Amino acid sequence: MLFDLRGRGRRRTVQVIYLSLAILMGGGLVLFGIGGGTNGGLFDAIGGSGGSSTSVDAVFKKRLETYEKRLKANPQDQAALIGMTKLYFGSASTGENFNQTQNAYTAKGLGQLRLASASWERYLATKPAKPDPGTANLMVQVYGPAGLKQYDKAVTSMEAVIASRKETANLYAQLAILASGAKQDRKSTLAEAKALDLTPKAQRKQLKSAIDLQKSQLGVTQPTQPQSG
Repeated sequence: MLFDLRGRGRRRTVQVIYLSLAILMGGGLVLFGIGGGTNGGLFDAIGGSGGSSTSVDAVFKKRLETYEKRLKANPQDQAALIGMTKLYFGSASTGENFNQTQNAYTAKGLGQLRLASASWERYLATKPAKPDPGTANLMVQVYGPAGLKQYDKAVTSMEAVIASRKETANLYAQLAILASGAKQDRKSTLAEAKALDLTPKAQRKQLKSAIDLQKSQLGVTQPTQPQSG
């Protein structure tokens, strides 16, 4: 196995790393956002608790109309823009917008992600003192490899998440991977170094291997290490 799972603390650390990297790269658990810190599903976004497709669509449309009216009255309404962003993200994750078998967004789902992105960009244009960390958390997935593959924007969103939380190896590992996808090599190197520094020494080799694997899945080629001797 890649990781030595002996020891309760070590096992927990490895589980957290693998879970977060798997969510980041594979798009799993899309209804819960990335990193487990923020719910982002449609039912959460619209304040519902489930129901038929027809009822969900009706509530979605009603909530969207509410946000649109608020924004027509005040285009700078940050709460409305955040709500709309979450609403579109949730919509992308449900029904015909998400292929549960392939665990991937459909063309319609990607369209909803683009609408979420547009709402988020409008929100950022209002120049909030600090971008809403919960929504930034969702935008990491919107812009990540399971979504729009806009890695530069994923990096910016990930940095907003990191700024709002206690520093962890997991968060910096995600930033390192996304920065590689964005061709931000220096930032990726620094984030990876930070992730490894925050990881117990005995686990650093395994974490680096996991990060390198995820980078390779983004098509990022690792530099060839000079051979000693």
